[in-house]
Amino acid sequence: MHFEPTTHVLTVEDPQFVFFLRNLEWSKFAERIGYVNIKFESRFDFALSFAGADRQYAEGLFSLLAEREFEVFYDRNEQHRILAENIEEYLAPIYKSEAAYVVVLLGPDFPKRLWTRFESEQFKERFGAGAVIPVWFTTAPIGLFDETGRIGGYTFNPAGDVAQQLTEIADLLTRKIADRAATAARPAEPQGPLP
Repeated sequence: MHFEPTTHVLTVEDPQFVFFLRNLEWSKFAERIGYVNIKFESRFDFALSFAGADRQYAEGLFSLLAEREFEVFYDRNEQHRILAENIEEYLAPIYKSEAAYVVVLLGPDFPKRLWTRFESEQFKERFGAGAVIPVWFTTAPIGLFDETGRIGGYTFNPAGDVAQQLTEIADLLTRKIADRAATAARPAEPQGPLP
């Protein structure tokens, strides 16, 4: 192993060790070495919500986020867990609370699909909590009464440079998580005058 302090990059030469690190259950590892109060706020960093017609964009974004070592709920990755389960019972908590952020790819088919309606019903209460990140497609402009129009998001042009735009979205999401972690790590400010 080698850590480069100027770039903050840790490199590992042994592929078996890399596999071990990627598949280590970190909460149990921390517990075994003596940390008793290690808790992860969310099961997933991001959950992707999209219509099937936009799967290529969702898959591209998923790959970029996975490369950055984020936990991302992407339905194709969870097929083995969904098998034999009640799909609504399995998906509902993910969109309601188990993902730190829900990234919604708002393509033209999003409002027309049954599953996207179900997913949006689960995360609609999270708009006020700053946990829903809209990605508006230029092919599906924001409607006058669209709730997402009041929330910061990203405008995506499917006719443009898709790879560059998906990289920009992944970079923004990376910075969003980093800001969230930095805010959580700061000690709470004292309230009122000190005694």
